[in-house]
Amino acid sequence: MVFLSNDRRGHAAVAELARARILPNGYDLVAFAFVASLAVLALHGAAEMRAPLEGLASAPLTLDPARLPQYALRTTLRMFAAIAASLIFTFVIATLAAKSRRAEMIIIPALDILQSVPVLGFLTFTVTFFMGIFPGSQLGAECASVFAIFTSQAWNMAFSFYQSLRTVPRDLDEVSRGFGLSAWQRFWRLEAPFAAPGLVWNTMMSMSGGWFFVVASEAITVGNTTVQLPGLGSWLAVAIDKQDFAAVGWAVLAMGIVIVLYDQLLFRPIVAWADKFRFEQTAGQDKPRSWVYSLIQRTRLLKLLTRPIGWIWRSLMLVRLSATSQAAPLVGRDRSMTTRALDYAWLGLIAAVGLWGIWTALSFVSQTLTWSDAWEAFSGGLVTLLRVILLIAVASLIWVPVGVWIGLRPAVAERVQPVAQFLAAFPANVLFPFAVVAIVATGVSPNVWLSPLMVLGTQWYILFNVIAGASAFPTDLREAASVYQLRSWTWWRRAILPGIFPYYVTGALTASGGSWNASIVAEVVSWGHTKLEAFGLGSYIAKATEAGDYPRVILGIGVMSLFVTLLNRTLWRPLYVFAERRLRLN
Repeated sequence: MVFLSNDRRGHAAVAELARARILPNGYDLVAFAFVASLAVLALHGAAEMRAPLEGLASAPLTLDPARLPQYALRTTLRMFAAIAASLIFTFVIATLAAKSRRAEMIIIPALDILQSVPVLGFLTFTVTFFMGIFPGSQLGAECASVFAIFTSQAWNMAFSFYQSLRTVPRDLDEVSRGFGLSAWQRFWRLEAPFAAPGLVWNTMMSMSGGWFFVVASEAITVGNTTVQLPGLGSWLAVAIDKQDFAAVGWAVLAMGIVIVLYDQLLFRPIVAWADKFRFEQTAGQDKPRSWVYSLIQRTRLLKLLTRPIGWIWRSLMLVRLSATSQAAPLVGRDRSMTTRALDYAWLGLIAAVGLWGIWTALSFVSQTLTWSDAWEAFSGGLVTLLRVILLIAVASLIWVPVGVWIGLRPAVAERVQPVAQFLAAFPANVLFPFAVVAIVATGVSPNVWLSPLMVLGTQWYILFNVIAGASAFPTDLREAASVYQLRSWTWWRRAILPGIFPYYVTGALTASGGSWNASIVAEVVSWGHTKLEAFGLGSYIAKATEAGDYPRVILGIGVMSLFVTLLNRTLWRPLYVFAERRLRLN
């Protein structure tokens, strides 16, 4: 050992080795350059968000391509603020629903309803609240915009995390309990890592889904005053209003550049990192790669500076948060009767609150509306329901095979990932002019050919979830299927479809809810003075919103929530239970 000798050359060599492990290398310089640049951009954008509200009137939005980088920065900051809030919401609410049966009775139906409420419906009730908290500042309008984007992202992520927590393999759960891990430790050592691959892909989908509604979330109306926040969504709204195809092209180009940047700098490294959480019993062959992730792994000083954070995190993982023991626990029949009584009391409270809400809405609506209005909304809901079911079925037939093929090939997934994110983020508003021109020129029925616009932004939920399921499909099961020479339909029926089924249900459920939401902008489209309308619940709500008829808006949203809840309870929820009980990896 050189430490025990008097060899000065040995001491010098050891000292040089120690300095080499601490001193920054070229990778550190590149990493710090990226971090510093992102920090400066974030601080600059955050400072602009706190500017006085009068600045929007003195410097209105212009279609100058030189302003696009600034607008793209503002929109990107809103998207990431919303995705951060969605992650916090997911970890709290979805975990509570998965762990508590009584909380699940409220949370899951509430998520079913909330994902069907249009983004414009949330803005109607939240803009005044946020503007009142930050009077005279753009921050109030920014918070309202971020909340609107949050409502287009959170539900998908919550459903994904909930599904993963409910399908954790039983043998792994039994092993973790056998090692004496507390509920806190089981969550961070087993459940959250198991759910990580699916959550990562659904986070990417939610990020792209936020772009679909960014136009509505950046042009905010408060009474007779319209606040148009600087951003790509507002740029696109102005370009469509002015029928400026060149400006629309600039917005799409800027959006594509932003998506590629955050895919390379954030999501692709996260996908490569989350691959280690796949449920495997044999070594995987192909691993997703990321040049940013490889760069971070090769840094020296950056690892040294982040070491305290890792130490704090590992210390938190050792904390045992055990439930407090009861002084006199009930056993046997007494405990069963007490639990049943609490369940009935809880259900009664939920029913009472629900009936009170329904009664309040009916009382408000019945003052101005009649049964003919209710029948118009209900019949429109039936037509929109038929469209949603047919479109989800067609999208499933197309994207399930494609998603499986991509998910089983990490090298292909790396190339397809940014393309899929861009297609999912592509605003349907851009295609409205082409749809209007084509329908008017051919004379076909808008009731049929406006329908595909509903699924343009939501079909990607199916693709992303199927890719996540196929990516998480264990290598040992693939090898077993190969050994037993499972081919063609047998391989689909016995191997891959059961493996991806829980992920598919999550994707189809969120795609269904998103299609109901998108019907409001897809069943009524316009370009210039030409306006096309398809009969359905979406057009009913859109017309009522445009006319400021709040009783009809509330009636339409109530009918939509009813249809979505019934569809989820009769179709998607039984499939969830089937996947949880019969198709778990055990």
